[in-house]
Amino acid sequence: MPRRKRKTLEERIADRQAQRAPLREGKQFEHGPAKFVFIFLIVLLVVLHLGGLVALMVLDH
Repeated sequence: MPRRKRKTLEERIADRQAQRAPLREGKQFEHGPAKFVFIFLIVLLVVLHLGGLVALMVLDH
């Protein structure tokens, strides 16, 4: 019995994505925790930058 060749990783991913329903209009994140992590990291980045700015302004005087 001949051995069946397995699809490449790219082909398997493409097949899986083709089976999924398209995203709804205006919906960028289909995974809730991914949206939470993204927003958390953006907020953290802004807070750290503002904190660094305040620290530099205080140390300058």
